[in-house]
Amino acid sequence: MQEDLRWLGLTWEEPMVTQSTRIPLYRAALARLHAAGLIFPCNRSRRDVLSAAGAPHEADDDDEPLYPAHFRPAAGEALPPLTDPIRTNWRLRVPDGASLGFTDGHVGRQEAVAGRDFGDFLVWRKDDLPSYQLACVVDDSDMRITEVVRGADLIRSTFRQLLLYRALGLNAPAFYHCPLVTDDQGVRLAKRHDALSLRALRGSGRTAGEIIGGWKTSDQSV
Repeated sequence: MQEDLRWLGLTWEEPMVTQSTRIPLYRAALARLHAAGLIFPCNRSRRDVLSAAGAPHEADDDDEPLYPAHFRPAAGEALPPLTDPIRTNWRLRVPDGASLGFTDGHVGRQEAVAGRDFGDFLVWRKDDLPSYQLACVVDDSDMRITEVVRGADLIRSTFRQLLLYRALGLNAPAFYHCPLVTDDQGVRLAKRHDALSLRALRGSGRTAGEIIGGWKTSDQSV
């Protein structure tokens, strides 16, 4: 990946960060959420959630389906301790009805309601790894990131992360969500669709200049 990015002409000043070396930081954040009673263990599968009454069966594969409130343990119920290793999923209990909002640098004001637009979400997985949401919040805060730039498909994730910033007493960065890169048919490039990678483009004889030039002339360029 680093080789392909350098071939494209991208460079970076900060050292590369490997999340697998930062597990203690994520565990410390999880322990804080546990001590505050903001998370709960969950043995429900994604299929369980999708098949539950009221769950959106057409949920986007890239996003978590809305977690049914009746799957939660009762409010105030004693939590089991965090094990080591962790062998169950842990979710953040969202404050139902709470309004959240932020002003995005590209798409403007964004708003959502917890419990309606998104539900209780994973913060730790049963394979003993942090969720994307928790790892992002801990990493960006620890590295003092002031602006996060990423694809527009992650706007909903931003609301989840705002709840984590609040729960952990951290300052949230600014956000800029870019349009997604698409193919000639308007379908977004994604690994599961065997979309073209930089490595594949290199192998086909394309140059870095051709690729960057195509982005600059595209209606989807930013």
